[in-house]
Amino acid sequence: MRRRSPTNVSAELMEKGGGKNQHNRLCLLASLSAFFWILLLYFHFVVLAGSTVDKSVKLDPTPLNPESKTPAFVIDNRLPDNPSKSSPSTSETIPSNATPSSTETTPLETTSTSSQKIEKFPFIRALRTVENKSDPCGGRYIYVHDLPSRFNEDMLKECRSLSLWTNMCKFTTNAGMGPPLENVEGVFSNTGWYATNQFAVDVIFSNRMKQYECLTNDSSIAAAIFVPFYAGFDIARYLWGHNVSRRDAASLDLVDWLMKRPEWGIMQGRDHFLVAGRITWDFRRLTDEESDWGNKLLFLPAAKNMSMLVVESSPWNANDFGIPYPTYFHPAKDADVFTWQDRMRKLERKWLFSFAGAPRPDNPKSIRGQIIDQCKKSKVGKLLECDFGESKCHSPSSIMQMFQSSLFCLQPQGDSYTRRSAFDSMLAGCIPVFFHPGSAYTQYTWHLPKNYTTYSVFIPEDDIRKRNVSIEERLGQISPEQVKIMRDNVINLIPSLIYADPRSKLETLKDAFDVAAQAVIDKVTRLRKNMIEGRTEYDNFVEENSWKYALLDEGQREVGGHEWDPFFSKPKDGNADSGGSSAEAAKNSWKNERRAAQLRYGPLSRPGDENFVETVYQAQILVLIQNIQSLLLIYLYYRFSSPSALFVLLSSNFFYCIVVKYRYFLFL
Repeated sequence: MRRRSPTNVSAELMEKGGGKNQHNRLCLLASLSAFFWILLLYFHFVVLAGSTVDKSVKLDPTPLNPESKTPAFVIDNRLPDNPSKSSPSTSETIPSNATPSSTETTPLETTSTSSQKIEKFPFIRALRTVENKSDPCGGRYIYVHDLPSRFNEDMLKECRSLSLWTNMCKFTTNAGMGPPLENVEGVFSNTGWYATNQFAVDVIFSNRMKQYECLTNDSSIAAAIFVPFYAGFDIARYLWGHNVSRRDAASLDLVDWLMKRPEWGIMQGRDHFLVAGRITWDFRRLTDEESDWGNKLLFLPAAKNMSMLVVESSPWNANDFGIPYPTYFHPAKDADVFTWQDRMRKLERKWLFSFAGAPRPDNPKSIRGQIIDQCKKSKVGKLLECDFGESKCHSPSSIMQMFQSSLFCLQPQGDSYTRRSAFDSMLAGCIPVFFHPGSAYTQYTWHLPKNYTTYSVFIPEDDIRKRNVSIEERLGQISPEQVKIMRDNVINLIPSLIYADPRSKLETLKDAFDVAAQAVIDKVTRLRKNMIEGRTEYDNFVEENSWKYALLDEGQREVGGHEWDPFFSKPKDGNADSGGSSAEAAKNSWKNERRAAQLRYGPLSRPGDENFVETVYQAQILVLIQNIQSLLLIYLYYRFSSPSALFVLLSSNFFYCIVVKYRYFLFL
C-alpha cells in the first residue's frame, strides 16, 4: 500500500481545519492589537492626564519660627556697590557688644564677654578668623552643604529631561562647559574654548567651588555657606506640562532639608547662598494657579533669607543678585587670559557697530525692529539676523568674529532685561551699547564698575522708539581716543566676566566666580557685624527700591529719586513685578529657545501643543509600547504567514502616527 507523505497529511489537515484556524488567528491578532491599543491609550489619557495632578510628591514647607532667637533687626540683602572697591574690609576689628557693662571697652578676648557673645551670636568664631593674620583664608572660609544627590547629580544623570528643545547632555560634559570648540576659522585661541550653554552656570559654579582654596568642613568658621542645588536645571524639567506641585516639589524639599540642619539655625539661612543659571522670573510664581509661570522658590519664607545668584535678578527684590552669563571662553591658566587680551587690543575693527539678534514682533515695546532697520541702512553697521533659515547666530565662531570686527556692539533687551550676547561682545573687546539700565547697570554691580560711562554707551530706549536718535551719529560723535580708552577698559574687565575652567584655577586673576564668592562673603560679614552692633545697613530700607541701593555712594544710607525711576516704575496692579519683564518675559525666553532649536533641527511640534508636551521619559514609554506591539505583530506575520497580520501591523502604525506622532512632539 502506498504511504502518503507527511506533507500531504499536514496539507490535508490544514485544509480541513483551515477555516477555523484562520478565524482563530484573526481573533488572536485582533485581540492582541486591541490589548496593546487599550494599553497605549490608557497610558496616554489616564497616566499622562493624571500626571498633571501629581500626587506622588506631597511636600509642605516647614514654617519659619516667627519667634526666632536671631535679633529682630530689619536686614536687607543688597550691597552698596562693587565690593572689590568700596565694601568694608573683612579684616576690620570685630565690633564690641552694643551694650557694654562698663564705660571701659572690654576686649573681645576677655573670657566672660567672649562666652556671652558666642552664646548670643554663634557666628562670632567665624568673624574671629579675620584676626588670624597667619591664616590666608581668615574670613574667607566657605562651607558647602553635602546635599542628597537628588538635588544635583541625579539631574545630570537624567540630562535628556533638562530641556524639551535642546539635548542638554552634551552641554553638561567637561564640568558644565560643554564640548570643545574647534578653532577652524582662527577666531578662538587654541585652548579653553567650549560650546557652553548660556544656562549651564549651575554646574559650572558648583564645580568651580570644588577648586576654591578656602573650603572648610567646619561650618562654625565659615564666612558663608554654599548650597549646591541645581535650581535652574530643576525648574527647566517641569515648566511645560506639569502642575505647580511638581514644579515646587524640589524647592520645598530643599528648604525642608536645610531647615533641619544645625547650620541653618545660626542665622536662619542668612549666611546661605545658591546659584541658578536661569533668570529670576522662573522662580517667582505669584500664585498657585496652574497657568502661572515657574515655581515659587524665591517667594518661600526660608528662601527669602538666602542669597540666590542668577543670570538676571529682580530690580524690586532683595534676595537675588546678578552674575554673568557663561561665555565660550574658560581659560585654565592666567597666560591664556593675557594672550587673549593682547590679541583683542591689536585687532583691526572695520565696523562702527554691529547687532546679532532677531526682531520681537510680538512685543510692541521692543526696539529691536528699529535697531535692525538702522543696521540695514547704515554702511558702517553690521547685522547678523537670527530669525531666518539656518542662522549663523547659532555659530559661536560667526558671532565672535563679528564682535571682534566691531567697535560697538548693540545690546537691546532680549526676552527679558539681559542677554548673554553682552558678555560675548565684551569678551571680544567690543564696547557694549545698552538701551535699558536693567540690562547691565543695575544687574551686575559686583562685576561691572558703577561708572558705566567708562566701559559702555547708554542710549535710552525711548530715543530709539521715537526715532529721536541715529545710532550711527551718536556713536560717531565719540572721539577715537575715547573709543580706545573705553575698549581698553572693556578688555581689562574680561577676567572678572568669564568663568575659568572649573577643573583648574587661575593663579593671580579673579574670575566671575571669585568676584561673586567674595561679594557674598563681604555681604554676610557686614550683616554679622551689623547684628552685633544692633543696627541696619540702610535707613528706611524699601525692598521695592532694591535696584537703587547698589548704586549708592559709599556712606549713603538712604535712597531717593533717581533718573532711572521711569525704567523701573512699579506696575499698577501693585505687585513687585512687571508684566513685560517677569513671567511673560521668562515664558518668551523659553519660546525663543524653542524657536532657536527649530532653526537648527526643524519643526518641533504642532502649533497650539506647546502647553502640553510630553517629557522625554513619557515619550519613550509611548514609543516602547508601540514598538513592542509592532514586534509581536511582525513575529505573528512570519510565524503564520498571514496577510491579515501585515494589514493589522500597517494600519496600527498608521493610526499611531496620526494620533501620537503628529499630535505631540516626541523629542527623542
